Amino acid sequence: MTSWSHETVTVAGTPLHLRTGGTGAPLLILHHDIGSPDQPALHEALAARFTVLAPAHPGYDASPRPAWLKNVRDVAVLYQTLLADRGLTGVTCVGLGFGGWIAAEMATMAPAQLKRLVLVGAMGIKPERGDIMDQALMSYIEYIRAGFHDPAAVDRAYGTELPTPLLERWDVNRETTFRIAWRPYMFNPSLPHLLGGVKTPTLVIWGGEDRVVPLECGERYAKTMPSATLTVIERAGHLVDMERPAEVARAIIDFAAD
Repeated sequence: MTSWSHETVTVAGTPLHLRTGGTGAPLLILHHDIGSPDQPALHEALAARFTVLAPAHPGYDASPRPAWLKNVRDVAVLYQTLLADRGLTGVTCVGLGFGGWIAAEMATMAPAQLKRLVLVGAMGIKPERGDIMDQALMSYIEYIRAGFHDPAAVDRAYGTELPTPLLERWDVNRETTFRIAWRPYMFNPSLPHLLGGVKTPTLVIWGGEDRVVPLECGERYAKTMPSATLTVIERAGHLVDMERPAEVARAIIDFAAD
């Protein structure tokens, strides 16, 4: 098992909770809009090959929400600053769902800063057919369950009993999402136009049964970015990193490990 360190770092005057573990080249993981499990299997698998940095977004999990935070691009700027402050180069950035949107925004800001980019079920692009699932129309528990293709995978990821602190955390995370990604909901109309300049080698991973973000969005990411390829993992939903962590980790390692 990896020994994980936990610390609070200050970036642009904003405290962020940062989990770090593993050895090897730096790999930044950006979590979903629901936050991150306490012991994600994907992080553990990747820490065997990389030094994994897993921050909690401002306003999510253990990171407080700054009053000035207005949009997803603000979060992307914070993470670009985090990498610069720590003097990190040759970074692979892995974005999961909502974190994939942040990662894509980071890549458009400084395409040469990231060595590789992995987008897993990334939000950020408006589908031409269908819609990104509107979590305001359901409870946060229903929304999280909708992220899995196999209902039993919910228990594997979070256990059979959902503790009150976890439910409270999901509620706070959703409030922050509504504050910074509501208008328009879960996409940036400018992003598709900017992605064409991102020549960073990119792996797009999608669950074949993603009901939250249509597979069409993954196809558009792969088509728009000059150096992107798409991998679809069948019988998996939007939270493919939690439902099939070993397969996602293997795809990332095969793509990013030197």
